[in-house]
Amino acid sequence: MISPAFASVLASGRAQFNGRAAEARRRFPALDMAAFGAFLHDGVDPLVLAVAAAAPERVGGVTLAAYDMALELVGHGLAGPAAKNPFLNTVWRELAPLFAPLLATAPVDVLGMLSNAAIHIASVAGARPAQWQAGMAAVAPQVGSVAQLRAVGQVLAWRAGVAHFRQGALAAADTLPPALALAAFDEPGAQWPQVHAQLLDYPWRGNAEGREFGSFSGLGGDFGTPPQVRATNDGFIVRSAERHYLLVADAYGAVLHSATAQEYEQATTGMPSSVRLDGATVHVGARSIALDLPAGDIAIAANAHTLAITSPWTHAIRLLPLA
Repeated sequence: MISPAFASVLASGRAQFNGRAAEARRRFPALDMAAFGAFLHDGVDPLVLAVAAAAPERVGGVTLAAYDMALELVGHGLAGPAAKNPFLNTVWRELAPLFAPLLATAPVDVLGMLSNAAIHIASVAGARPAQWQAGMAAVAPQVGSVAQLRAVGQVLAWRAGVAHFRQGALAAADTLPPALALAAFDEPGAQWPQVHAQLLDYPWRGNAEGREFGSFSGLGGDFGTPPQVRATNDGFIVRSAERHYLLVADAYGAVLHSATAQEYEQATTGMPSSVRLDGATVHVGARSIALDLPAGDIAIAANAHTLAITSPWTHAIRLLPLA
């Protein structure tokens, strides 16, 4: 059963809500009304309750906006019990109510931003939606506008593994009050100008170990054959089984995009003078890292911040910070 608050709004506008549902069935012939009803209970009711508590005078308008958006999302198969990825259901049920004061003033913008973010972050291989949700929940009491919501959402998506958001997220963070920006990076005692400068200067800030990316596509991974890698300023161009990719990686994650053979040919090979390969041990300045790879066929490419290591004996790319 839905809450009395939600039931009361639906009852007071029954004809209007029924009309909107009928119109949605015309636009989405496959719309499953049972699934829609389940999403009203599971996803809409919690946020209606939250707004009823925070701003009862706004609950009618919020309910109408949420109802319309729920019809769209369920109609597209993005929400409800049969949704391919249930993360959007989770965001409506657990995260959206935490932004009740903002929902009360801008329900379409807030639900649209949270829904788009949930769909996107759940679609990025290697991203960590649960981390994004936890970060958003932590900063929710400090978010006072839709612009701030959008900015912290972008920052926290980057921190949750959407590595190609880095430049945009840094720019977005600069629009936030320093305390909120620092909260988004979970560094409340720091000074924002210093944190920003360090993040801008060094993509691996806070991660000295680097990361490993990729595995055999036959086992659900990314590469059909052991990858070959060349460097660019923004990342690495990868060739595997005659396919080409742009790999963007930093301290928070690694994301693969499509690229072309021409981009691969134009990318660079080789390594900086601070790097030396001795058998299966790579020396980066004063550091020595023993690789679990056969010596002799190891290949290295590097850009200003990152060393990429590949071998014909593995489908993974080892990414090491250069500093």
